[in-house]
Amino acid sequence: MGNRRLTRAVVPVLLILHVLTRLALPAPQFLVDLILYNVIAICSAIAILASPNFNDRVSRVALTLAILLWSAGSILSTSAEFYVLPQFTTTIANACYLLLYPCAFIGLPRALRNKPKFGTVELLDSTILGLGLSSIGSAFLIEPVVPHFAGDIVKTFFAVLFPIADLILVALTLTLALIQPMSRRSTLISFGIIIFAISDFLFLWLSINNQYALGSLSDDGWLLGIIILAEGFWHRGTEKVNTESLHPLFIATSVMMSATLLAITALRHEYLPNFILIPTIATLCLAFIRMAIALRDARSIGEERILARSDELTGLPNRRRFIAELNLLSKSSKSEDALLLLDLDGFKPINDQYGHEVGDLLLKQVSMRFERALPQGSLLARLGGDEFGVIVRGDDETTFEAALALRATLSYPFSIAEHEITVGVSVGHVSNDGAPDLLRRADNAMYQAKRERLGVWSESVRN
Repeated sequence: MGNRRLTRAVVPVLLILHVLTRLALPAPQFLVDLILYNVIAICSAIAILASPNFNDRVSRVALTLAILLWSAGSILSTSAEFYVLPQFTTTIANACYLLLYPCAFIGLPRALRNKPKFGTVELLDSTILGLGLSSIGSAFLIEPVVPHFAGDIVKTFFAVLFPIADLILVALTLTLALIQPMSRRSTLISFGIIIFAISDFLFLWLSINNQYALGSLSDDGWLLGIIILAEGFWHRGTEKVNTESLHPLFIATSVMMSATLLAITALRHEYLPNFILIPTIATLCLAFIRMAIALRDARSIGEERILARSDELTGLPNRRRFIAELNLLSKSSKSEDALLLLDLDGFKPINDQYGHEVGDLLLKQVSMRFERALPQGSLLARLGGDEFGVIVRGDDETTFEAALALRATLSYPFSIAEHEITVGVSVGHVSNDGAPDLLRRADNAMYQAKRERLGVWSESVRN
């Protein structure tokens, strides 16, 4: 652990030494610009790899590899200033620089997350916003660069690709950091990425204006960003979890701007550079995926709500749904409605004799007979076990006749698993008068019918 902390501590000291040496010796120096400069970057990569174990392993390895690849590109491009190297060395160096970004795109989301993992939706929202901001930046910040490299395809390719990748990296980092409470860790990592990207843009600006020279103090901006990024790995993120995702307005704005840029490019293809098609099309494709996920989630929520208010065995409304409807019925105070409670007679012996499977099949067939016997507009629910509840629309006579019809549906046997099974029912009938004890009174009426073996018992109509 001591060696790890030493590596972490020595990196900023080396950077200070490099800056002071560069100020004293402005001209490019082999030891300063090739050796010391790249040793600082490599030590920063080692500091990330040696950071505490609370870091995600994949993020540590990915960002260590990213910095090492960048260091390889730096070594190659700097060596070209002191040695005569083949022309393709510059292309290899740029390829190493470019490979930093895939590694960073893998490692940064995992490094910025809190202990609970980001869900797919959060990552998708962040990517949509990041790409949308990148497409806007590509259109208005990078476009002026392209004419300076006209005629050189390789230079144009890298001149366009690096800043686009930087914009995506910054936008993605910031959006990932903003969807959770800020911490010292996320602040340092985000700040390091921003400084690194600014250094890239500064290098590009100096290059196109023929003002860049190896050994410029601006080169230390890359090292500063890398060191701050590495320092972030030595701090824990906040344990608090932000339950709020990105505001839909940000996502909608990102998609709208990308669609607008795509439309402008299609109508006036010479007005904006064609390379903005990559982030704009990617933004819109991810937006369609996000919409599909939202529709699927909405459907799942709807199904869950239905299941939460439905009986799993019979498919009828369950007790929760029935009580909710009953509360509305009590508040309406309409005397032409009635509550019926039904309890099967002799169901337990049947269940014990033939088994639960036969008992379940019996309950399904009973519920189907009840449904067919009820007038339109009635609500039939299974309240649990062999107990059912019904809300019937109509006056006392009509609702009492419905209770008699329900009893009559069980007057003939059921044929289940080659058995002829007969079961009865006791029905309690209570007219709605707006009183809050409607369910209790119906329950008393049902037990009165069961005790006196009347079949149906009503408070207002005696059988």
